[in-house]
This record gives sequence, structure tokens and C-alpha cells, in this order.
Amino acid sequence: MYVIDKLEEAIKEMLTGFVTSNLTTMFTDVNSKTGEIANQVGQTPQGWNSEVFGMIQTLSETVIIPIAGMVITFVLCYELISMVTERNNLHDLDTWMFFKWFFKAFVAVLLVTHTFDFVMAVFDMGQSIVRSAAGVIGSNTSIDITETISSIEQAMEEMSIGELLALGLETLLISLCMKIISILVTVVLYGRMIEIYLYSSVAAVPFATFSNREWGQVGNNYARGLIALGFQGFFIMVIVGIYCVLINSMTITTDIHSALFQVAAYTVILCFALFKTGSISKSIFNAH
Repeated sequence: MYVIDKLEEAIKEMLTGFVTSNLTTMFTDVNSKTGEIANQVGQTPQGWNSEVFGMIQTLSETVIIPIAGMVITFVLCYELISMVTERNNLHDLDTWMFFKWFFKAFVAVLLVTHTFDFVMAVFDMGQSIVRSAAGVIGSNTSIDITETISSIEQAMEEMSIGELLALGLETLLISLCMKIISILVTVVLYGRMIEIYLYSSVAAVPFATFSNREWGQVGNNYARGLIALGFQGFFIMVIVGIYCVLINSMTITTDIHSALFQVAAYTVILCFALFKTGSISKSIFNAH
């Protein structure tokens, strides 16, 4: 009996170490991912990848701005024709309308030639909001691994070998799922930055339409989409803050299985909510 007891104790210690290792890896991955989200969202387009930013800026200046110049020419010609013909078919002309037209032309050219400055100003504003939000929720973005593992180890002392084996398989499965979710979260973060670069690359064309009331809807919708992208980072930070508060407020009881699946459920909700931030931000700013 002594040998059997020692063997059983050794097996339990091995399984406890296996479970503890899985849990430590899982919670470390959660802390690492939430920290990465805060860091990634806080990056400006220039800071995220300077080489990609330089390429996008060069494309905008060498390829898109000449096209925007043609769009300005078309829009201003259309604007001039509309202004002249709507005044009683050329019978009621005022010189002030030509000053108005020249002012619109000046504003249109100014917007196009300084497109990147205006676009980056929007994202600088968005990143300022993100950094302010990070200062508020920053203290809640990590799980106390030591205390959590200690609570779980106390509960495992009363478990049998079968229960520990089942718990080990559960932690292994949940840890694998967490890694998959981490990849999906990375896709969301990288996808947002790529979308920002795409928006920035063609900014000169919609900016060229602002001077006309009818064509200006293109520019207005683009500006709303730009602002929505900037504020998406704020919504991501809010979701991360909510997630970490939920995780930290979770109590580990004797029902470890329920607690582990609760962590997994919270992480799935985090991933789903991150995917929704883009559509939520666009719906709030009426961008489509």
C-alpha cells in the first residue's frame, strides 16, 4: 500500500505540474495579448511601420495627387457651369460668384496638396484619445497569475487522478483555443492598420470633391470613415478594459472547470467584440 500511495502521489504531482504549466502559459498569453492590443492600438501610422508609411505617402504624392488634380479640374468646371447657368441662364450674373469660385478652387487645391497632413491629424487625434484611455484602464490590463494559480493549486490538492487528468486535457484544449483566438485578434489589429494605410493612400481623390455640393458627398463620407477608423482604436481599448475587469473579478472556486470555461468564454467574446469595433464605429459616425 505504501508503494501504491507513493505512486499515486507522484502521478498527482506530475498532473498538477502539467495543469499548472498549462494555466501559467494560458494566463501569460492572455496578459501578453492584452498588452499587445494596447500597444498596437496606440501606434500611429508612421510609428507602426515607417517603411509601409513611406511607400503609401510616395504613392499618394506621385500617383494619386495627379488624379486628384484631374478630379479638381472636372469638379471646378462643373461648379462654374452650374453657378453661371443657374442665374437665369446667363442673364443675371454677379461678379461675386466668380470670387466665390476662385475661393473654392483655392480651398480645393489647398486640401489636396496638404492631404497627408490632414489625414495624419485625424489619426493623431485618435491616438491621443487612445493614449488617454490607456492611462485610465492601464492598471487593469493584466491578470494576477501568481494569486490565480495559487487558488487553483489549493483546489487541485483535493482532486483524484482522474479529475486531474481531465483537468489537464481541458487546460490543454483551452490553451490551444486561446492561441487561435490570439491569432484572430492579431488579424483584427493588423487589418485595421492596413485599412488605415489604404484609406490614406487615396485620400487626395475624395478631398478633391469637397468644393462641390453634389460631389462633396464623396469627401464627406470619406472623412466620416476616416474619423471612424481613428475612433475604432478607442473602442478596442474600451473592450480590452472590460475584458480585463471581468477576468480579474472572476473568483476561482472548487469548480475549476467552470472557471476555465468562463475564461475561454470571455476571451471568445473579446475576439468577437474586436471584430465588431469597425462596424460599430462606422455606424456611430454614419460612414458607409
